[in-house]
Amino acid sequence: MTADDRSHWLRHQIRAEIRAAGGAIPFARFMELALYAPNLGYYETDSRRVGRGGDFYTSVSTGPLFGELLAWQCLDWIARQPDALTRRWTLLECGAHDGSLARDILTALDAASASASAIDPELVQQIDYVLMEPSTRRRAWQECTLAPWSGRVRWINTWPDEGIHGVILSNELLDAFPVHRIGWSASARDWFEWGVTAEGDAFSWVRISREVSKLEPHDWPEIPSELADVLPDGFTTEVGPAAAAWWKNAANALREGWMITFDYGLDRIEFLQPQRAAGTLRAYRNHILSGDLLADPGDQDLTAQVDFTSIAKAGESAGLETLERTSQRRWLTEVLQRRVKQPGSESWLTPERIRQFQTLTHPQHLGRGFSVLVQRREGGPIKNFK
Repeated sequence: MTADDRSHWLRHQIRAEIRAAGGAIPFARFMELALYAPNLGYYETDSRRVGRGGDFYTSVSTGPLFGELLAWQCLDWIARQPDALTRRWTLLECGAHDGSLARDILTALDAASASASAIDPELVQQIDYVLMEPSTRRRAWQECTLAPWSGRVRWINTWPDEGIHGVILSNELLDAFPVHRIGWSASARDWFEWGVTAEGDAFSWVRISREVSKLEPHDWPEIPSELADVLPDGFTTEVGPAAAAWWKNAANALREGWMITFDYGLDRIEFLQPQRAAGTLRAYRNHILSGDLLADPGDQDLTAQVDFTSIAKAGESAGLETLERTSQRRWLTEVLQRRVKQPGSESWLTPERIRQFQTLTHPQHLGRGFSVLVQRREGGPIKNFK
């Protein structure tokens, strides 16, 4: 199927859903189809979306250092457990795309098992690398990338009944969950939802009343009266219940260990600042910001800032303790500083690693805007959290 054919059939599918819904669908559903429609969506049709030849960069694009530091920190967390060498541990990566981060982490684990360092090489043998991937196509990309470790890596589609003991990790996953786009009506002093309708071959915005919206009552932002008095008519922002629900499910699956995610995001109150009157949703193609979120579904990336307040609360509601919410720059700097103090690290910090580190942390590169959230569950029986 050619790119034009895919675009045609994806547009046809979206228009069919709009007709079936009576003339409009929430933007969240449009975003879900544009990104993930099987065999048609943006993340389903090309493994080369990331990097110089794609549409955007991630921390993995800079080289293997990001994965090396993440692998070392995960090993260090596990190594500090009193029974580390007598049990099996899992590193579970979610949202692995083409498997590049997994490749870098596994390469670093192999290096750790073969070197003299503070990490016991035997610990690496106690660790299983698992990828959660519901997409058959993306799993095929990952299997190709991770062929050298085919006997050590396994895939799952859903959270295992026995839970996870170890680390659940993700990089730029939460920002790709579909979000609802909502607007403020100054006259009604209330929110409405922005939906998507079809006008011929094009898609356009339409207002969906709060009464008709499928958002739950607790998903709408609470507005202090003094802010409601000055919030301009049409002020637009996003809410992301899908990302928070996923994080809570992951937290419930974590029987013991850590959850860590890297992404660009804000605290909830920051979404309501005047400079964000048009919201944080963005579309990218060929590293260029697109001016039309509804144009060319399936051919451009759609992404929004992560609401880290909601994500942290979702984990805490499932019994996790928040250890860190900090910048990627600070977190990677602290990990690197601890890493280079380990025995046998004299020659590890090469000029190439220094270059990658500068790209990962410099404010004009990937150090600007990226945050890290780390939460933990101590070992012991899990409660039935609601």
